[in-house]
This record gives sequence, structure tokens and C-alpha cells, in this order.
Amino acid sequence: MPTLQSPASVHDVRVVDRTELAPGIVLLGFYAPELCRVTRPGQFIMAIPPAGGRPAVALAIYEAQDDRVSLLFFVLGSRTRELSELRQGEFLSLTGPLGNGFSIDGAQDVAIAAGGVGIASVLLPAQALIRAGARVRLYYGARTADALVEAQRFAQEGCAVSCATDDGSFGHHGFVTELLAATEERPDLVLACGPSAMLRATAFVACELGVPAQLSLEEPFACGVGGCWGCVVPVDRASAQAPRFPSGESGGSDFVFARVCKEGPVFWAHELRW
Repeated sequence: MPTLQSPASVHDVRVVDRTELAPGIVLLGFYAPELCRVTRPGQFIMAIPPAGGRPAVALAIYEAQDDRVSLLFFVLGSRTRELSELRQGEFLSLTGPLGNGFSIDGAQDVAIAAGGVGIASVLLPAQALIRAGARVRLYYGARTADALVEAQRFAQEGCAVSCATDDGSFGHHGFVTELLAATEERPDLVLACGPSAMLRATAFVACELGVPAQLSLEEPFACGVGGCWGCVVPVDRASAQAPRFPSGESGGSDFVFARVCKEGPVFWAHELRW
């Protein structure tokens, strides 16, 4: 897919709602009309913790409708803990939207695999696909039943939802990719977001099914805008997402390193050289 960038800028947004979906899992909603207007499915923001003492953190844009944008995240460290303590009426600076997002035009039957916090990246593409008349099946995995937040939301949006848990407390006892592999009706496209091991397994399953897959990679970002080259992955040199450098010597490797924050975070699975 081409690397299409929306005009990113710094948005000073106001918290309009806060929900603790489960212990350590928070949904923050913001009044952010301009950010909402330019966001595409699968993009992310860099959130600047309001105290100013910690670097920005990358978070997927979960919802973007009317004047409201939301972020769904797990509290895993000092930066997300500070963000989780924001309350209604407080302000935050968000840089975005960043990244390329999913390429979903023309898809008619789509399987979405989400693992853990990866669920935060896939609501917008699911909504866009359903509005376009596509069939959408969500395969959602988490460690426990309590961590399967927002599964009902996806069902209400029109997705067929299948769940898996590591401990067997709800749905399939095992990996979400096992659910995807067992599907009896092959989709025409797979979208996925989650831990790297899950994404690698999803790429393998999609290959076995003979279906193209787009993977939204989860990487820690330093700058989030492509300046530091600290979040690179190897991709085919011929990929439309491969960075273009001034001509050098002929020959050389058939892959180059692409920045997850700039050329990604979404890549075609068959073009990654993991």
C-alpha cells in the first residue's frame, strides 16, 4: 500500500469522558474536531503527558466521529499511568494523525484479528468496512475474559465476533490465530494488530489461506515522525512502502528498512522480511 500521510499537527484537546473498561484498561474521549476530521482508519497519535516530564507515547486512534476522538490503552508504565489519571475538563496535547493506516477500499469479506491492546487500532476500519457494505468478522484474543474489552461494541457495530483467551475463561482456550486458521469461509482480506508473535502467526495463517493480510505493527516509538529511525523493520525493496534513497551502487540487498511510524504502521504481510 502507498504511504499516504494526513496533515499532522499538534492538537490541544479537552477530555470529555473517561471510562475504566477493566482494571488497567482506560478509554479517554476528547473534544477534537479537527483531528477527527482528518483521521483515517489505522492511524495513531503521539500523546504528550501533561506534566511535561516524560516523553510522548504512541497510541492508536480508537474512535473518530463528529467532534470526538478517543484513545483506548492499557496502563503499562509511568506515561500511560499519567494519561489514565486525566479527568473530564482537563487538556492534553496530541500530535497527529500519524502513519499510513489500512487500505480497505473494495474489500467485501474481511477478517480482523486483534490481540490485547491491538483492539484499539481496528474499530475504525471495521466501521468503515461495514458502512461500505462489507462483511466483517472479528477474531479477538486476550489473556483473560476481563481483558476482552469492547467485544460487545464490535458486535453492536455489525461484526461477527469470535473470542479466545489464554486461560480459557471465555471463548476458545488458546491463541486467536487458531480461530482464524479454523475459519470455514475464507475472507478476501485479513487485517491484524497485536503483539509481534501474534502478527507473525497471522501472516502465516493468511499465507496458508491464500489471502492478503495487512498488519499494524506495535513498536515503541521515540519520535513518532520518522526522524530517529529507531523503529525500523525490513521490507521488500520493491514495496511501495520502501523508503527511497539516492541511487547508490548497483546490486546490494533486496530489502530495505522502513520506519514503522512513518512508512507504517500498517504493512502488507507478504512484503515484510521478519
